[in-house]
Order: sequence, then structure tokens, then C-alpha cells
Amino acid sequence: MSGIDYGNLMHDAMRGLIRKVMDHVAQEGLPGDHHFFITIDTGHPDMQMADWLRERYPEEITLVVQHWFENLIVEDDGFAITLNFGNSPEPLYIPFDSISTFVDPSVEFGLRFELQHDEDDDEEDEAPMLEDAPVEEKSGEVVSLDRFRK
Repeated sequence: MSGIDYGNLMHDAMRGLIRKVMDHVAQEGLPGDHHFFITIDTGHPDMQMADWLRERYPEEITLVVQHWFENLIVEDDGFAITLNFGNSPEPLYIPFDSISTFVDPSVEFGLRFELQHDEDDDEEDEAPMLEDAPVEEKSGEVVSLDRFRK
């Protein structure tokens, strides 16, 4: 018997929120004090980055989108951006499903996506979990999608 998969629906909705935010920044630039810390899985098969960066960060990297970035292009499944690493501009392609955290400390907003193993789920080995990410020692309510799943 198949039910409503609230966990994956919420996962998709939150990735859509990140997509809309990045699309707004691509069109209008970063407003006010907004800036982002985005942690990504560098082992994701669709992640594109320079070999030297992948060697230095073989599992994950936290990117800062703030003062200098260019070539931000948002697509359905991810976004391209050029960021500066030690005075070396590097183009990246970041799939939305490679993002594990997305934080905008200027407004104390954060999303954290975790893969969770569930032995009872035969169709999916990994299910997303969404929580508020702590920002500058301030914490919000933790929202676990397990609360909505059987």
C-alpha cells in the first residue's frame, strides 16, 4: 500500500525555495545584508568543480555567497556560479540535491537536509530530514520530517 510521502514532498518544496531565492539573486543581486553559507556534498555525481578543490574538499565544502560572485545561472536542478578561492575565480555547478545546509545569517534563516536510513522503507533507502540550522549560537525549533512519516 502506497501512502503520501510527506518527507520527500517537503524535501522538494525546500529545494524549490532555495531555487527561488537563488533565481531572485541572479536577477536582482543580493539585497541589503543578505548572504549565504551553502554546504554541499562534493561527492555528488553532478557536482562540477575544479579538481584541486575536490581534492582539498573530498566530502563537503561550505561556500560563501556574499561580496563577490558572478555568472550565477539558475536551472531546474541546480545552479552555476563563479566564486573566488584565494584570488582564483572558479566556476562551479551545484545540484540542488547536493546541498546539505543553506543559511542566511542576516535574517537567522537556515535549512539543513540530512539523509536518514530507514530499514522499514523498501522503496527508498535514504529519506530527507529538514531541520532549522543553528545560526550564531541562536537556535530555533527543530522540525523533523520523521514526525510526519509512518
